Amino acid sequence: MSPAAWTSASTRDLTDDAELGFQIVPSVEIDDLGARGIAERIQDRVGERPVYLSIDIDVLDPAFAPGTGTPEAGGMTSRELLAVLRSFGTLNLVGADVVEVAPAYDHAEITGIAAAHTVYEILSALAVRR
Repeated sequence: MSPAAWTSASTRDLTDDAELGFQIVPSVEIDDLGARGIAERIQDRVGERPVYLSIDIDVLDPAFAPGTGTPEAGGMTSRELLAVLRSFGTLNLVGADVVEVAPAYDHAEITGIAAAHTVYEILSALAVRR
């Protein structure tokens, strides 16, 4: 794929991701799998390999994170995300980031609160492994 193709979303995105080895849990599967099932799928996938975790806050439904540049209706609840993160103490987590919090759109600071709790759970998971 040429670098020019990286600049915008395309219909090949999911195909390209699969070819690169990414595995995706579609949001429609979250209800069936639950937080425990998602956590187990991640653990099975990564095993003991080092894990860098990047959370794009728009993984949350806009009801839980309206302050992002790309709100995603039908996303996870904050409870679901935090429950998955609480299982990460068993992973070989080596680093993490939380992105896409847009304070200009976060008038009630709901997204900031969700992001702060997300960071807290990530730090807790890092501490468990130490």
